Amino acid sequence: MQIEGIDHLVLTVRDVAVTEAFYTEVLGMRAELFGDGRHALRCGRQQINLHPTGNQFEPKAIRPVPGSADICLIASGTIEATLRHLRAVRIEAQAGPVPRTGALGPMTSIYLRDPDQNLVEIAHY
Repeated sequence: MQIEGIDHLVLTVRDVAVTEAFYTEVLGMRAELFGDGRHALRCGRQQINLHPTGNQFEPKAIRPVPGSADICLIASGTIEATLRHLRAVRIEAQAGPVPRTGALGPMTSIYLRDPDQNLVEIAHY
């Protein structure tokens, strides 16, 4: 077997509407419904499924809790444009810009927190 990539990941969230607003308004993702009224965020060919605390889809992680994720998202454009956008929407970076190494090599990253305090890394190659 050879794994080719990641199809989706799951975030356990306290409030789906608040999380959707953050990821769509701040990060430019698309909110979608799928299946039997399940919520997801889309960016490119990737998907983040949202599971409300206490109402997770089965099977699930052993201890799904809000705020336990640490994800890295790849952004287009320049790091300067991303910083301007974050200031415009009143989101404070926790760290960065800082040099990092990602799956494709050197990148520059900014770190912020989503409404559940998950660590979200915004990276530019």
